[in-house]
This record gives sequence, structure tokens and C-alpha cells, in this order.
Amino acid sequence: MEAVLNVHLNIPRSDMQFLEKLGSKMGWMVETKESILQKYIASRPKNVELSDEEILSEVYAVRYGQ
Repeated sequence: MEAVLNVHLNIPRSDMQFLEKLGSKMGWMVETKESILQKYIASRPKNVELSDEEILSEVYAVRYGQ
């Protein structure tokens, strides 16, 4: 299997449809930051057994190094 190279391009929104067609014809996977984020969010657990206090405690620990 050939190694995959991730490339980030800044293109006008009006050219996105063209890029998606080109990518499809070339066998490439074309994803936007938004689509990657949506896939990540969709894959996260829905029922996490943590209280608000536990979450805040972890946030403070990371933020303030405690």
C-alpha cells in the first residue's frame, strides 16, 4: 500500500465542487476541516458518566497544570 500524504489547501468555496470531482476521479479522499470535525464528534460516546465537577476539575488541571 502506498503511503498517504495529507495536504491542506486554501481554495475558494466556489472551486470546492471542482476539487471534489477531481479528487473522485483520481481516487483521492477530499475532506474539509468541518467534515473531519463532524466525523470526530459523531464518533464520541454519548453517555459519559462524569459529573460537571469532574469535568471542570480536569479542565482546570490541564489549563493550570494542577
